[in-house]
Amino acid sequence: MSSQQYLKPEVIQTVSRLDLRARFIVEGLLSGLHTSPFQGFSVEFSEHRRYSQGDDPKDIDWLVYAKTDRYYIKKYQAETNITGYLLMDLSESMAYTYRQDLTKFDYSICLAAALSYLMVHQQDPVGLVTFDEEIRNSLPARSRRSQLANILALLSQSKPRGQTDIAKNLQRVASMIRHRSLMMIFSDLLTDSEPVISALRMLRHAGHDIILFHVLDEAEVTFPFSGLVELKDPESGQIQTIDADGMRADYVETLEELRETYRKECRAIGADYVPLDTSMNFGNALLEYLSQRKARF
Repeated sequence: MSSQQYLKPEVIQTVSRLDLRARFIVEGLLSGLHTSPFQGFSVEFSEHRRYSQGDDPKDIDWLVYAKTDRYYIKKYQAETNITGYLLMDLSESMAYTYRQDLTKFDYSICLAAALSYLMVHQQDPVGLVTFDEEIRNSLPARSRRSQLANILALLSQSKPRGQTDIAKNLQRVASMIRHRSLMMIFSDLLTDSEPVISALRMLRHAGHDIILFHVLDEAEVTFPFSGLVELKDPESGQIQTIDADGMRADYVETLEELRETYRKECRAIGADYVPLDTSMNFGNALLEYLSQRKARF
């Protein structure tokens, strides 16, 4: 079976061990890139940085200058490592799936596993925070190989349940983690956007980089329902009967407006926004994101 076939969500679902899922995802990703996926993933992942006033001219890499006609200096090891944290939403709505094999939570775990795999193999420290209305678990960032197993064990034991407070928990993370880090947030963002955006600004103000993975079920994006449909809010338990055909256009428009709000606000503060749904191929999703990020540097 080819690596591309391994990247299909329904195939990954059959691989029960998360470390194997991550390996399949990443091997497929690497086969799609002919260079390291971390080139341009973040400024910190690059081996060089642009020369700026005050740098010692003796540190200029003249081989790079010969190729690019620009001045770059070699980074020291302390500059090349970045600390990453996976921030995982445990709200009950993350357990939803309509017709895909993976729930939003399963899908997010696979992405988190793949990113953990990438960071650990890059020898970058990575940690984990899970939350609903409160922070439920946290693993300090470590770069040793055993950290990947620790993260995957905790994720596989976590179950989405109850309500969530994304904004409050992002604020807590901003006060908890003082060292500048890469915050990789996984949530369906089914809440008021304004407090979340304010919390994202707080994280950025604290010096953190942000990747916001907005993970929705495929049905939440395409709205494949027809006739009278009963929809249940998984967190409040409220049931509402709607005319699916009559409200489809308004629903799709509202969702796109929400995505555009996050896209615009994240761009304004220098954060990355990645809209995903559970029908999307993992490798393509990550590859597209990494390629977009690389193009920015």
